[in-house]
Formats: sequence, C-alpha cells, structure tokens
Amino acid sequence: MQSINVQIFGLLVAAVLLVWFFKRIGLPPILAYLATGVLAGSHGIGWMAQTHEIDFVAELGIVFLLFSLGLEFSISRLMAMRNIVFGLGSLQVVVTSFVFIITLYSLSFSLLTSFTIGVIMALSSTAVVVKLLKETGELNQRRGQLAIGVLLFQDIAVVPLLIILPLLATSDSQSISWALAFALSKGAFVCLLLWAIGKWVLPKVFNEIALVRTDELFVLTTLLVALFAALLTYMFGLSMALGAFLAGMMLGESHYRHQLEADIRPFRDILMGLFFVTVGMQLDILYVLSNSLFIIGALLGLLILKIAVVAISAQLMGERKQDALACAIMLWQMGEFGFVLIALGSQQQLLTSEQASFLIALGVLSMAFTPFLIDKTPFILKRLGVLDRAIMAWESEPKSSTLYSNHVVICGFSRVGQTIARFLKPEAIEYVAIESNPILVQEGKAAGEPVIYGHVKQKDILKCAGVERARLVIITFTEFEQTQVVIDAIKQIAPEVKILIRTRDDSQLEKLKELGVTEVVPETLEASLMLVSHVLSMSGVPMSRIVRRVSKERRNRYQFLQRFFTGEHIDGDENSSDRLEYLHVIALPDKAYAVNKSISELNLAKRKVSIKALRRQDREIDAPSDQTLLLANDILVLQGKPRRVERVEHYLLDGIE
Repeated sequence: MQSINVQIFGLLVAAVLLVWFFKRIGLPPILAYLATGVLAGSHGIGWMAQTHEIDFVAELGIVFLLFSLGLEFSISRLMAMRNIVFGLGSLQVVVTSFVFIITLYSLSFSLLTSFTIGVIMALSSTAVVVKLLKETGELNQRRGQLAIGVLLFQDIAVVPLLIILPLLATSDSQSISWALAFALSKGAFVCLLLWAIGKWVLPKVFNEIALVRTDELFVLTTLLVALFAALLTYMFGLSMALGAFLAGMMLGESHYRHQLEADIRPFRDILMGLFFVTVGMQLDILYVLSNSLFIIGALLGLLILKIAVVAISAQLMGERKQDALACAIMLWQMGEFGFVLIALGSQQQLLTSEQASFLIALGVLSMAFTPFLIDKTPFILKRLGVLDRAIMAWESEPKSSTLYSNHVVICGFSRVGQTIARFLKPEAIEYVAIESNPILVQEGKAAGEPVIYGHVKQKDILKCAGVERARLVIITFTEFEQTQVVIDAIKQIAPEVKILIRTRDDSQLEKLKELGVTEVVPETLEASLMLVSHVLSMSGVPMSRIVRRVSKERRNRYQFLQRFFTGEHIDGDENSSDRLEYLHVIALPDKAYAVNKSISELNLAKRKVSIKALRRQDREIDAPSDQTLLLANDILVLQGKPRRVERVEHYLLDGIE
C-alpha cells in the first residue's frame, strides 16, 4: 500500500510540474501528460507500473469525454449529420484502410499484417481532437462538425474490427460472418435499450434530483448514469465510450445538459490526463532513438497519406477546400483505440513485437504533434492559398496584442459583458472579451464574437487581449478579492490604462480608487445602463446619442439587456427565473429541416422565438428578414425563453413540432 501511495504521489508531482512548465512555455497540457507517462513508465525512470487497473481508470477519461460530447449532440442533430457520420466517415475509413493495405502489401508485408496495420492507421484520436475542439470552442464550426462526424463513425467501426481481427487468425469466413451478425444484433439491442432508458427514465430521475436541490446528489447521479451506460455496452461486448456517448446524447435533449457537462468536466479532465499518461508510458525512448529515421519517415507518410485521403474525400462530398483540409489536419494522427487493436493483433500473432513497438511509437508521437499542427492550421492554409475571410474569423483567438489597438477589453462575457459588447458594436468600437466559461466562449465564437478563453488574472491572457494597447478595460464581475488580483495584473502590464469596474455596492469605492480604478459603477439593471453610458462616453460617443439610446432602453423596459448567452447557468437570482429571454447559437447541418426554407415558412413568431442574427461564411446578417432563405452550414442566433428555444432548436433540425 505504501509503495502504491508513493507511486501515485510521484505521478501527481510530475504531472503538476510538467503541466505548469508546458503552459508557461506555451505548449498544450496533452504534451505534459504524455511526457509524464514517458518519465513514469518502464521505459523511463520506471517508478509507475502500468497495470490493468490503471488502464481501466484511464479509460474512464474517454468515457466521460464521450459522455460530454454526447450532451452536445442530440438525436435530431445526429440524424441531421448522418451524411457526415455514415457518408464521409465510412468513406474515410474504407479508403484510408485500402490505401495503407495496398502500400504495405507492395512493401512485402503479408496480407493479414497489411490489413491489421491499415485499419489501425485509419482510426484517429477522439480523445485528442475532441479535447482540443472543446478547448477552442469550435464544435459548431463546419470543420469541427466534419471531424466529429468522422470520429463517431470510427468509434462505431472499432466494434466489428475487434471481432474480425481474432477471427482472421482462424481464416474461417463463415465464423466471421456469424460473429459480425451477432455483434450487430447485440449493438442494435443495447442502443434501443439505452434510447428507451434515456427517453422515459432519465428525465424523470433528473427532475426528481433537481427538486432536491443538492449539488452532491446531482453530481453523483451524473457519474452513475455515465458509468452505467458505459458498463452496459461493455457487458454486451461493445465499446464503453460508445455507451457513454449514447447516454449523453439522450440527456442532450434535456435542459439539464449544461449543468451535466459542468459537473462531469472535473472528473473528465483529470481522468483524461491519466489516460494520456498511460499512453506516454508505452513509449520506449531508446527504441525511438535507434529507429528515428524510420519513425520520422513513417510519420511523414502517415501525415501526407491521411491528410490527402480525408481532404479529397471531404471535397468529393461537396465540402469547401479549407474546411476539408482543416478537418484532415485534425484527423491525421493514430487513435487511442489503435493501441487496443495493436495489443489484439500481437496476441493473435498478426503483428510481430517489432511491428507493435513501431506502431506504438508512431501513435504516441502522432498524438503529441497534433496540438501543434491544429494550432498552426490557419498558417498552413494561408501558405497553401486556401484561407479566405471566412476562416480568418477562426483566428479570433489572438496570439499577440498587435491584433488590437485602441480597443476595449471586457473582462467577463456573461450577461453584463455581452450587454456592453452589444452597445459597442453599432458604434464600430473594437473590443475583445476574456471569459473562463468554455460554454460561453464556444457560443460567443460561433456567433462571431471576439472572445478569448482564459482567466483574466493571468498576465499572458491579458497580453493576448492587448491590454497594453487598450483605451479602456472593463471588469464585469463583482467579487472584490478576485477584482484586486485582476487590477494588480492589469496595472503591471499597462499602468496608464483606464479601468471601469462593476460592483454590487459602493462599500469598496475608496479601496478601488486607491488601486487605480478610473470609474466604479454599482449593479442592477439601471447600473448596467450607467455602465454602458460610461463606456460609450470614454470611447468618444457624443453624450446626446448616449442619452437617446439609454432613454430608448428605459422605454423598452430593458429588453435589450434581457438578451444574453447563458452558458452553463444564469448569474445570481436569475437562476430560478423563466421570465428572461436569452440567446442560443445553433448550426444547421446539411440535412436539417430548416435548410432551403425561408424564415417566414418556419413561422417562428408563432413559437415566440426570433432569429436575431445569421452568420453565413464570411458575412454576418443582423435581424434577417422573413424572406431570408436558410442554407446548410448557416449559424443562427436564436432569442427566446429557454424552453421555447430548446423546442425550436429541435424543430429546425428535424421538423418535429
């Protein structure tokens, strides 16, 4: 027991130090976890033994990741994406496998070995790609949808592959056919079972849990549901991740999905870190060094062949060149299920130990390089000459302060931050917001807002927002202790910048003035109007225009201040109110019901929901007319009360009233 405690303690120390170091030098945490695994494994310092129990706990990270992904994809959305999942997904897997099989067979590999390696190469890493997409808030972008659709099909394809490989060793075609038919029958049964549970049982369960108003019980129930679904599919011989995804997709239909995602995130992130540690533990550095030329050549071959296949396949299905290439760059690496197939192939003597070691090294290194390539995708596309203005919006995550000058920095992009941004936009005042809520960042980016994910107390994040070149910084949250830290960080970077702050009352007015704050504005709706007045005045807007706009909002009973993205929750006492209208962003897939229909045909006014804005490629249309025809890949900003917006979302996707 003492030995295990020492091992785990050492693992935690190494993970903390390496994640901190990698973040300080601008590298993603995934690489830190892989490096931790390399150090801890038997091929490194060797203080951590890789056991079946550790592998199982690490696999739970993928389970929770797929559960949270399922929350993003309701059944109606998945059906609307069926062309991507079963069209592009199947085309990618079949063509990629065929290309690698032919290539390897021509290099004198046996047919069975070529097939085994070929199908392993066809799979990509759901864990890496989905984690990066969620961090950058690009799940609603077309390239993100293409990648997710292909990954979902790959996860489904793993099931027959796990059956086929052992049977290939026996070369009994009849047993292969029988086993596949039996597996598909089991899969259909368990999917129907989970669908029934999700439709009729889980909503009632969570309604009862929510009425108790106990956070611990809600979290425990969420964990129980995710693990139950995963273990159910595991008992039927299917992937645990597939069961978790199906459970999440069922709950994605409910209005609890944002809270569920928030509850599962801490467990998901920690266990995902452990998963990448176990991946890193499989890498033999000495083997990589002794075979470095062959591994580098194989990595380049994997990169070129897979990107070419995915990009060409996507373009054949009518996708834009830039989206096809961006999706291909996301999917070039080997996947985590590839390690499972490598182990299975070794057990069945379809792969030699030398080949298995080579594939493991290839898989780990390809995963390690993926975050870097995804980060550099805009630069790569620009060099290839396929980057247009539409994808330039993708680069809304500023890399340096030179992207902004004489602008407004909004610290916090919840209700008040969005209200300020909405007033700044018509005045053509440039602004950038910093927000630590990934749901808000994802929805804001999808709607075309310049939002950066990060914590405002970090100087690097403030520098990314160009604080040293800003005309004004606005702090929209009210916690005094947190505010002091942020003000201190701002003043260290830009001592002369004006700071405007929102507070609950004026009890800390003198202290804030001593810290260097220019203006302090109290809370409430009227205070929000005062805050906007100060912002516009400091930005050079004539006072007469400010008075007219504020008076208009008073006459309209503050309707302009009642439209905002809610993210996971609504601040303060708004949490229990269903009176407020809010904004929600949805993307229209190819097969959505609303595609090629005008707004007037959809009759959304009857449902008391309106389309406030429409984003189409490189154009943003505010308040589109009723005659506007909706097209595939349009991004809509809906306004209405929460339950009405949810119903309209399903209506737009699948036409069900």
